[in-house]
Amino acid sequence: MSASQTRPPQFFNRELSWLEFNARVLSQALRPDVPLLERLKFLCIVTTNLDEFFMVRVAAVKRQIESGDYVQCPSGIAPSALLARILARARDLATRKYRCLLDEIVPGLAKAGLVLRRPDDYTSTQSSFLKKLYQEEIFPVLTPVRAAVDQPMPYLTNLRLHAAFVLEPQTDADLVSAGDEDGGEYLAIVQIPKSLDRIIFLPDEAGSLSFALLEDVVVQHASSLFAGYTVVERCVFRVTRDADVGVDEERDEDFVEAMEQIVAHREFSRPVRLSVSHGAGRLRKMLGEVVGIDEGEIFDKAEPLDIGGLADLGSISGFEELRYPRWQHYDSPELPVDGPLWDTLRKRDVALYHPFETFDPVVRLLQDAAADPGVLAIKMTLYRTSGDSPVVQALEQAATSGKQVMVLVEIKARFDEERNITWAERLERAGVIVVYGIARLKVHAKALLIVRREQNAIRRYVHLGTGNYNDRTARLYTDFGLLTTRPTIAYEVGLFFNAITGYSAIPSLNELVMAPVGMKGRLLQLIEREASRSRTGVVGRIHGKLNSLADPDVIEALYRASQAGVEIRLNVRGICMLVPGVPGMSERITVVSIVDRYLEHARLFYFHNGGAPEVYASSADWMPRNLERRVELLFPVADPDARTRVMSVLGLAFDDTANAHLLESDGSYRPVLPKRGEPAVRSQLELQEQARERAPDTSASNQKEFEVRRKAGDA
Repeated sequence: MSASQTRPPQFFNRELSWLEFNARVLSQALRPDVPLLERLKFLCIVTTNLDEFFMVRVAAVKRQIESGDYVQCPSGIAPSALLARILARARDLATRKYRCLLDEIVPGLAKAGLVLRRPDDYTSTQSSFLKKLYQEEIFPVLTPVRAAVDQPMPYLTNLRLHAAFVLEPQTDADLVSAGDEDGGEYLAIVQIPKSLDRIIFLPDEAGSLSFALLEDVVVQHASSLFAGYTVVERCVFRVTRDADVGVDEERDEDFVEAMEQIVAHREFSRPVRLSVSHGAGRLRKMLGEVVGIDEGEIFDKAEPLDIGGLADLGSISGFEELRYPRWQHYDSPELPVDGPLWDTLRKRDVALYHPFETFDPVVRLLQDAAADPGVLAIKMTLYRTSGDSPVVQALEQAATSGKQVMVLVEIKARFDEERNITWAERLERAGVIVVYGIARLKVHAKALLIVRREQNAIRRYVHLGTGNYNDRTARLYTDFGLLTTRPTIAYEVGLFFNAITGYSAIPSLNELVMAPVGMKGRLLQLIEREASRSRTGVVGRIHGKLNSLADPDVIEALYRASQAGVEIRLNVRGICMLVPGVPGMSERITVVSIVDRYLEHARLFYFHNGGAPEVYASSADWMPRNLERRVELLFPVADPDARTRVMSVLGLAFDDTANAHLLESDGSYRPVLPKRGEPAVRSQLELQEQARERAPDTSASNQKEFEVRRKAGDA
C-alpha cells in the first residue's frame, strides 16, 4: 500500500463526525455510574438528534445523489458512498441504543420500582383497567384507514407513531360491506393519536409505579377496529420525512405565511427513513412500498419504537436516587441579589457563566427596563424562546407602557419556526416593532440593548451572549454572557441593530466583529498573527471552545499555524472536520470533546498575541453557514476578571478526565482518563464548585452539600 493511501485525510466528513458525536452522547447512557433516569435521558437525546439528522442532513445527501452524485465534501466522499456509511453507522447506534435500553435501563428501572409493562406482562387488574380505558377514551379517537400497496399514502405524518395491520376477511359478505370484492389480504393503518398521553400509568398491587404505552394498547385491542376481519399480522412504524425545505425569500411576499406553509409541508414531505418494529414480516415490505422508500432506508427496531417519547419519565415525581444530585444555580457575587442592576453595571462589566450562575440577571434587567420610567428603548434579537417566556412578558410590558421596543425574531430557526411565529404575533399585538430576520440570512447573534435616560445623559446597557434568550435552556446549556455599559461596545451594538433592521450600510466596527461581513476574515487574521509570531520564535497559542468546526478555510489556517509552531487546543463538542495529530500537518493541534449533564454550548476563544492575550466570546461556531450565511457577533472580553473566568473555563475543558474524549487522527475518539492514582477531574463539577465559592452565600451548609455530592460519586 502506498504512503498516499495510508496518509490520514485532510478533512473528516461532517455527517460522519456528527454521528460520532452522538456515539459520545450514547456512551453516557452506557455508563453504569450515571443514574438510570439520566441514562434514559441520554438515550432520548440520541433518538431526537438522529431524527433531526435524517430530516435535514440525510435528506440533503439524498438530493446530492439525485443531482449527479458529485463529490461536494472536502473529505472527498461521494454522496452515495456517504449515504451507505451513514446508514451503516446509524444502524449500529440503534442496535447499541436498544441493547442499553432493554438489557440495562428497563430492568434497572423496574428493580427501582418504575416498571414498563408490555402486553404479556399485564396483570389481570391492569388488563381490565386498560380494556376499560381503551373502550371509553382511546377507541373513540382512533381512525383506521384502508391502504393499498400500489397507492402511496403521503398523509403518514412525519415522526408520528402508526400501527399497521394485515387483515383477512372472515366471510364474503364482509368483503362486500367493506367495498372489497377481490378477496385476499388487506392493509390497514391507524395513527397513534398525539392528543392522548403515550405513557399510561397503571394500578399496581405490588406497590411499584407501573406504566404501559399507548401504542401497545392500540395494537392489543385492534380487532375492535376491524369487524368482520381477522388481524393476521401487526406492527408499529414511524416515517421520517425531509425537513430541509426553505422559503424563496425573494418571491414570497408574506414571509410569515410562507414559513407557516413550510412547517405544514414538513409533515408530509418525501420520506427519508422508515422505522418498523421487529418481526414485521410481510408488513415490512408492504409499508416500504406504501411509504415509497428504498429497502436500505428501512430500519428494523425493537420496541418501544420511539425512545425519544419516553423523556417524560424524567420529570415524574419521586425516584430522586435515579437522577443526578441537584445542582444549584448560584447568584453572581458582582450583582445585587435584589433591586435594579443599573448602578452596578455603570461601574464595571459583569460576566455570567450559565447554568452554574443563574440566568436571572438577564431577565431582571429586562424586567427592570420594562418598569423603569427612565428607559426609552429596548432592542434585542430572539432566536429561540421558552414556553411561557419571562423575556417575552417583559418586552410586552415595556411596549404597553409606551417604551419603544424592537425585536428581531428569527423565524427561520429550524424546528422552532411555529413557536417563534406565535411569539412574534403576540409581541406585535402588544405594540412591539417586530422584524422578521434578513432575507437569505439567519440572524443568530444574541444581543440586547437598553437605552436609558440618566440625569442629563443617555446611557446604553448591553448584554451579549453565546446562547439564546431562553430561561429554560439557560438551566441546561453552558453559555457565557457579558453585561456591559462600555461606550465603544454599546455604540457599536446600536450600529449593529440599525444595520439588521433598516437600510443602514454595513457598519465599520472596531470592538465587535460581525458575520457574514467580517468575522471569517478576522479569525483568519488572528490565526495568522499567532503563526507569524511563532515563525519569529515567539510562542504562539490558540485555545478555543466551540460546538462545531467545519469551515475548510479556518481549518487550513489552523494547519498552517500548527506547522509554524503554534500550540492549538480545541474543545469541540460536536462536529469536527479538522484532523489533529498528523505529522507535518497538525501535530500541534489537540481536540477534545466533553459530554456531561449540561450541554456544552459556549463559544470562547483565546489568542496569546505574544504575551498580550486577547479573549473573545461569540454566537458563532466555525462553520461555513455561521461565518458566511448568518448574522453573528464576536465580541471581546476585556474586563480582567471576566477574562480570567474565560481562561478558567478553557483550562478546565482540557483538564477533564471524567467526561472528555480525545479525537484521534483516524477519526475515532478515546476517553481521556486520569493518571494512575489521581482522581478524575470533572470540569462541570469544578465549575459548579467555583460558582458556589463565588456566590454571595458561601455558608457551611453549601460546603457540606458539595462534599456530600462528591462522596456520593457525583464528582
